[in-house]
Amino acid sequence: MKKRLFTPGPTPVPENVMLRMAEPIIHHRNPEFMEILARVHNDLKYLFQTAQPVVVLSASGTGGMEAAISSCFRQGDKVITVNAGKFGERWGKLVNTFTGNCVEETVEWGTALQPERLVELLKEHPDAKGVCMTHSETSTGTATDIQTLSALVREHSDALVLVDGITAIGAHEFHFDDWGVDICITGSQKGLMMPPGLALVAISERACNVINTLDTPQFYLSLKKALASHAKDDTPFTPAISLIIGLDEALQMIRKEGLDNVWNRHEKLAAACRQGCQALGMKLFSSSPSFAVTPVWLPEGLDWERFNTTLKIHNGITVAAGQDDYKGKIFRISHLGYYDELDMLTVIAGIERTLYELNYDFEPGAGVAAVQKALLEKGSEVLSEH
Repeated sequence: MKKRLFTPGPTPVPENVMLRMAEPIIHHRNPEFMEILARVHNDLKYLFQTAQPVVVLSASGTGGMEAAISSCFRQGDKVITVNAGKFGERWGKLVNTFTGNCVEETVEWGTALQPERLVELLKEHPDAKGVCMTHSETSTGTATDIQTLSALVREHSDALVLVDGITAIGAHEFHFDDWGVDICITGSQKGLMMPPGLALVAISERACNVINTLDTPQFYLSLKKALASHAKDDTPFTPAISLIIGLDEALQMIRKEGLDNVWNRHEKLAAACRQGCQALGMKLFSSSPSFAVTPVWLPEGLDWERFNTTLKIHNGITVAAGQDDYKGKIFRISHLGYYDELDMLTVIAGIERTLYELNYDFEPGAGVAAVQKALLEKGSEVLSEH
């Protein structure tokens, strides 16, 4: 049976990207590779909508987050973090590790931080050096209004604005420069349609000034070193050569489709997926849904292990489980990266077949019909190379 991946990382990798990565290896200090890296640097600026440097680290997204915290703050610096899920929690753990002075704002899973509460936090902690937020919380499928919140930080504070954009970049509209963000991180295995292994970090001029003046203990995950090498279209250490070559191909695909079209495609697929799930009688988890991943409550009376095994073994579809307190209670469907309209019909059809095998009471075909209707009503478009 054909295997189909619907997880929010890793996400499916296009065939042409895999073929580029399978080409004979080249040396990373030769002009041939440096030309590729220069093009990647330029295309990453387009992806993040910035004129500022976007550095490439051979690490996961978490490595990019660690590089940001350890490069921007000293021991003792106060940093506000927003914990609205598993990955917002990670911001807090990193801050406690590197500064020991974290003000963690905990938000109920499935909801987003409200602007008025952020203003209160900034007034309560005028000495905060940074504010760390998550644009699309992968564990809850919840999107946060980074444009509004970033503007509020700039209005009420001198704190740096750090954004985990790991499942947002490429799925949600994002304007690094115009929104006043100082650091934004994504990972290669998400909207960039790549295997895991690269962290991409956009850095504002304001953040560059802080990074270049701080003398914090770092070595491999040093944004100061990464910035110095970036200026020469180089890397401070041996990079993940094949992954960067694949990234070059993936970024060219995004350019060809057009960033506005990429954003619109994710919004359309997310809406259709949600409507398909609801038509089957299933309840959505998030009150502020992400365009990258849709979390759904497992129907009452169904066992997660049986549902997951049937979906994967009998129908070839892999989705993501819930995390922490929601393990066994919700599951998460990805529409992030290399997906098109027929993929949404496929995943909902697979879920229908699974529910039918498990004797769940629903109208067969209702979910597929809802997806089809949602896509056709919005106007089905031929997606370049998708």
